[in-house]
Amino acid sequence: MPTNLLPAEARADSILASLEQSGQYKHLRMIEGPMGPVVKIRGYGDCLCFCSNNYLGLANHPEVVEAGIRGLREFGAGTASVRFICGTFAPHEALEARIASYMGTESAYTFVSAWTAAEALFPTLCEPGDLIISDELNHACIIDAIRLATTIKKGINKAVYRNNLLEGPNSLRAALEAARANPDVTGQIWVVTDGVFSMEGSIADLPAMRRLCDEFNALLVVDDSHGHGVMGETGRGTHEHFGMIDGAFDPLKSTLSNLMSDSLRRNRVDLFTGTLGKALGGGAGGFVAASRRFIDLLIQRGRPTLFSNALPVTVACSAAKAIEILSARPELVKTLRSNVQYARQKIKAAGFSVLESPTAIMPIIVHDTAKAIAMSKRLLELGVFVIGFGYPVVPEGHARLRIQMSAAHTTQHIDTLVDALKKL
Repeated sequence: MPTNLLPAEARADSILASLEQSGQYKHLRMIEGPMGPVVKIRGYGDCLCFCSNNYLGLANHPEVVEAGIRGLREFGAGTASVRFICGTFAPHEALEARIASYMGTESAYTFVSAWTAAEALFPTLCEPGDLIISDELNHACIIDAIRLATTIKKGINKAVYRNNLLEGPNSLRAALEAARANPDVTGQIWVVTDGVFSMEGSIADLPAMRRLCDEFNALLVVDDSHGHGVMGETGRGTHEHFGMIDGAFDPLKSTLSNLMSDSLRRNRVDLFTGTLGKALGGGAGGFVAASRRFIDLLIQRGRPTLFSNALPVTVACSAAKAIEILSARPELVKTLRSNVQYARQKIKAAGFSVLESPTAIMPIIVHDTAKAIAMSKRLLELGVFVIGFGYPVVPEGHARLRIQMSAAHTTQHIDTLVDALKKL
């Protein structure tokens, strides 16, 4: 080990050595080709991919790729500016109208990632006296966005409730009732949840949450990054799964003000954050979909858009095409659902316990992080790409293999996956 290291350097070396020794060190796998049901991994060759968020198989769809190339040719490689200076291009406007229609909201606004979308939302829209109530298993971007909001605006309150627990001790109702008795909570209450919990594959009970939010005059915020293209009859998300959406899936109808009336709010989600980097093209980018007033305020005050470049136009064009394909081919969602059902049956028949879920996420709990990583490595040697997740991605003792299905998988792909699992 080198001598005369600075404290931070010595600390980093110690942590990395500990991870290596305990079998928890994560190795990046180099993919040498497009994302699909089969990927070429350096050192392993062609492998079946069951760890991508490419739920509809659109990441390498010819029309999605061509739309991005066309955008690149017509608008160049990048915006070279933030949105409010000279970084807003026509494809941004077109994509945001399409997202608003897809989500069933009045308006939408894009960011370079879903992380920065969440990072913009709470620090911009919340003020001292507000309270943000978060599910304990919400994604890290939500957790960090809340931390940021409460740090830069002193007086914003926060609370956490047990995962998907809406009644009883440590529940959402308990947090809302505590807010009524808290003299520091003088402003808006915000309730935020994942629509689909990415590590569990479970879904939030949005109708029950909506009723609680109405009872306590709270706003309901949903990050549905793993619900896009997966949940609901036409893949519009977890809110469609529960029938909490109005309006036709028509990108030409970009103004849905009539859907946001007070009389209809009780059956709706108030604000969404989401991603374009999973089912919706798989490139990159995120968005907030909400009422025009909230989107306008984000445009005026959101630091991640005021001080960071716009979403690359080529990505905007690809994402818009992906949503267009989904609107024209809802059978993609049916194919995904069929694959999920078949895979669950086969994996259970092979003797593995899979967490129940209507989503495309199938976690096999193995508890120990080093074991999960070792199993993942062995699967890759067998030509199957599945990632083992452990701490800090999931809590200690809850390590797992997370299998993710795509509409692009075939029954033969799934059978090969199950055969490899049996060999473990």
